[in-house]
Amino acid sequence: MIIAGEISGDMHTAALVRAIRRRRPDIECFGIGGDDLRAAGMEIHYDVRDMAVLGLTEVLLRFRFFKGVFNAMLALARKRQPDAILLVDYPGFNLRFAARAHALGFKVLYYICPQVWAWNRGRIPRMARVVDRLLAIFPFEVDVFKDSGLRVDFVGHPLVAQAATARAEPPVPLPWQGEPRIALLPGSRYHEVKRILPVMWAAAARVQRQFPGAGFIISASSEEAAGWVRAVMGSLGKGPEHVSVVAGQTRQVLCQARAALVASGTATIETALMRCPMLVVYRVAWATYCFGRLLIRVPYLGMVNIVAGERLCPEFIQHEARPEAMAAALAPLLRDGPERETMLAGLDRVSQSLGDPQAAEHAADIILQEL
Repeated sequence: MIIAGEISGDMHTAALVRAIRRRRPDIECFGIGGDDLRAAGMEIHYDVRDMAVLGLTEVLLRFRFFKGVFNAMLALARKRQPDAILLVDYPGFNLRFAARAHALGFKVLYYICPQVWAWNRGRIPRMARVVDRLLAIFPFEVDVFKDSGLRVDFVGHPLVAQAATARAEPPVPLPWQGEPRIALLPGSRYHEVKRILPVMWAAAARVQRQFPGAGFIISASSEEAAGWVRAVMGSLGKGPEHVSVVAGQTRQVLCQARAALVASGTATIETALMRCPMLVVYRVAWATYCFGRLLIRVPYLGMVNIVAGERLCPEFIQHEARPEAMAAALAPLLRDGPERETMLAGLDRVSQSLGDPQAAEHAADIILQEL
């Protein structure tokens, strides 16, 4: 049984399932996933598109739905008796599911560690009690759990392989309308786009005053997300003159961009792997932000900075995400100079620390050992 409740988890786990089934085509997989896992041959019982939420408010509004899914998946595990349950990130759901599954005697494996080291270190001993083996995608996570008794393996980040493939491909024609080229990545969820795109839009307008020939591409993760982007753009005031919206080509956009404004999250790792200098931007509902500030115990929010162990890329979070400040910070990254060179060197260090392009193969080896 596999539970991957987010689009990124669906994508990464699909590569893992394909690696497993190349060795053992008889292995059956079922559970929660999306289009990528379905294409990899998994039997989908609930789709990731129904599972995606952002923030405490959205979770509370859909509490009954998630409780129903939780109970249904637990009943399915009892009925089908899987040889192992593989949980993928999605901690609000999956850590609770791990506890129940472990109590029922199932082998529980976890791929893509929840960020308990950032917001709730008290959960580390609990994870050690209910998870049999953790497959980590960041190197520092091995040390986080070193005194817990949980067996942790660093397998490498799954985006390393995808980034290597993208960098090796010939350039894709994209609708850039000027130079320097600047990418805007406002997030993959509707609520992210709604809150983050407006401030990126305003910052881009200010950048264009300083660089009149600048061209912008807003990179959307899917056609659906591109629709959200266009809807939000329609409600905004005057922005940059030379702007296009592109769906499903984020890596190609980042390959060609001089610099980027990126919503905090996995996209910052993808941007680092594509060697594109960036600013990290994030905004959520104020209730979610205030609650989060009480929990978060790391000095940075951007994953690229957490991996780097320093504020490599400037962060503009919540009330600090002011267009004028963002435009001022972006300008040096668009020119040749020490700021740009320092960031590029730091992005190279981050990329090297994330492992080789065989993350799915390494993870598959471990899961087959456990089976």
